[in-house]
Amino acid sequence: MASTMLSRANAPHVLRPSTTQGPCQGLVKPIRVAALCQHQRMSRPVVVVSAAAMDVEELPDEEAVAQNNQRREKKRSKRFKAMQQKIGVTRTTELEPMEAIRLAKASASVRFTESIEAHARMGLDPKYTDQQLRATVSLPNGTGKQMRVAVLSQGANLEAAKGAGAEVFGSDDLVDKITSGWLEFDKLIATPDMMPKVARLGRVLGPRGLMPNPKAGTVTTDVSAAVKEFKGGKVEYRLDKSGSVHVLCGRADFSDEKLLENLKAIQESIDANKPPGSKGQYWKSMHVCCTMGPSLRVNVPALAALKIKQQ
Repeated sequence: MASTMLSRANAPHVLRPSTTQGPCQGLVKPIRVAALCQHQRMSRPVVVVSAAAMDVEELPDEEAVAQNNQRREKKRSKRFKAMQQKIGVTRTTELEPMEAIRLAKASASVRFTESIEAHARMGLDPKYTDQQLRATVSLPNGTGKQMRVAVLSQGANLEAAKGAGAEVFGSDDLVDKITSGWLEFDKLIATPDMMPKVARLGRVLGPRGLMPNPKAGTVTTDVSAAVKEFKGGKVEYRLDKSGSVHVLCGRADFSDEKLLENLKAIQESIDANKPPGSKGQYWKSMHVCCTMGPSLRVNVPALAALKIKQQ
């Protein structure tokens, strides 16, 4: 046993906690320990362990890097790809407003009459209250869609709603009907005196975007005018979580001039309702498309400079 041990003078120093009592308790002091025998050190593999934890990144595979660098394109149908080839332009090519509308109508290829939509990406951050965008715009030529309007009011306003063409109107009976899950309408208009009762419908109307709001023009004392405006082509738009605005512009069977007038009204309304907290570039991009077709980028400065005479 003694032959396998090193002398005390040649033994390495290690540290261990001291057992001293008193104020120096817990301090460390060097002591000498016996080393392993030579044949044990020769027979055991040496493992090097880092004393500190480190973040080690593995080198990525070349094929994985190439796949990540490629843009992930959505899976498109043969009909959609055929429409892209037919119009002959990419979604990043800026077009004059009239040319973009003409190509959007030409890309309508399904059996039903498609809608024409406008989508704008704004330089706004929706998480800030001073950069919110929510308003309405009256399209000069309407949307081409039959709007079902419901009115929550009482007294003489019910007769006014009926005369203006509202499909559904009522008071407490309508509140109970909506609470039970009936939602056969596209727009709900309420008078201010009915808002305490409407507040109970928040969980039903809120997720579907049907909750009356003064900024949207759906909380008003002039029920007759509000019903006529919404049935005549007044649409609401608001900034979504991604900082974009989506507005119905018309139908594919509209003439090019009528669609251009509606698109110009949308652009002017968004400019007129610019939030006070907007900084930097307000318009990032604007696209038009039909319901089932590819999008076409519109030259926004050219649209803003366009002068259209309202008939």
